[in-house]
Amino acid sequence: MTRVTWEQLAAATLARQFPDDLARGGGPEDVAQALDRIGPVQSQTARSPYLALAARRSGVTYEAVGTTYEDAAIVRGSTLRGTVHTNTPSDHVLLEVATRLGQRTLWARSLRLDRTTLEQVWEATETYAREEWRTPAELHTHLRSWLDEHDPGHGARLDDTAGRYLGFGHGGLLRRPLRGGWEGQGAPGYRAARAVLGDAAARDAALADPHTALVALVRRHLACHGPASRRDLAWWSGVGLRAVDAALAGIPGLVTSVAPDGQEVHDLPGMPSGAGAHPAEVVPGVRLLPEFDALLCAYDPPARTRFVDPEHYRVLWTQENGLLRSPLLVDGRLTGHWRAEGSGRRRTCVVTWFAGTRRPRKAEVEEQMARVATAYPVTWTGLEVVRA
Repeated sequence: MTRVTWEQLAAATLARQFPDDLARGGGPEDVAQALDRIGPVQSQTARSPYLALAARRSGVTYEAVGTTYEDAAIVRGSTLRGTVHTNTPSDHVLLEVATRLGQRTLWARSLRLDRTTLEQVWEATETYAREEWRTPAELHTHLRSWLDEHDPGHGARLDDTAGRYLGFGHGGLLRRPLRGGWEGQGAPGYRAARAVLGDAAARDAALADPHTALVALVRRHLACHGPASRRDLAWWSGVGLRAVDAALAGIPGLVTSVAPDGQEVHDLPGMPSGAGAHPAEVVPGVRLLPEFDALLCAYDPPARTRFVDPEHYRVLWTQENGLLRSPLLVDGRLTGHWRAEGSGRRRTCVVTWFAGTRRPRKAEVEEQMARVATAYPVTWTGLEVVRA
């Protein structure tokens, strides 16, 4: 079996995340097309999709991203691993299936149902949120009331943070801001995805055949982030290894090689292999990435060496609180971090690069600052480039 280097794996992935034919275009159709190419964007911070798109496509505008959200050409919801993601409507169908599979044990343990099933709980939630956008508090109250009425013997624990998540986190709801723009962290509202998108038939078919849906989701991950190991796929999707293995077995013609950590990595035939390429040749220069960018979150933590040295990763991702600094991509490798320092819209861009790596040039950073300012409501007042 062919052995590949981390550099080859990085080059193969970068060719998909930063494809040459995605380089320019910032209208609503361009935004939707770009998200279809790069795959779901983790969005606990509402600015992440704006920054992810700006890093990958020049000319993406703040207005275009907002319009694409409003038109439901891209959507946001709590899905994979219980985290917020922005993705295309077709991907959301697959993400709902993975969320139900991956979160099922947590839900069963938390609700401790007596007479009803999780499917009945989820259907009741979607019925309640079919016609109106519901707040988390409303959904929490509804869940408690429904359980008390329909399953009086339940032992649900609903009063902590995890319990409140159960009101909206099964994957079948979309999320939007009830106040302010899509780029802010304003109060969210939730509504049944099938009601907003009119895709009930597709959702019912996917939910009735979760294996086929998971095969399609694994294909999507490989197309956007591959090559990937079974552990990468399981971490990203939140689904167990047994189901991931079954999905991989359902894809004919997979190209399999061995990564430096000994894990087998799989890919779709005909995709960029990274052979003969260096990450710096695929994505030269600087990119300002968002927190929880896919260059990290699409992979099992030990395999993130593909893009970042272990000692640098420990600086980027604080394990104690789960917070991730916004990564700095230089010549195809994560070699620092950046932040928009200040308050309001007027900010200073502070870029920190790790000792022993290439110092980003001022002109490179300023070019990316201009992209960010086009895609996100910030006015830059200065730039500081410092060494960690």
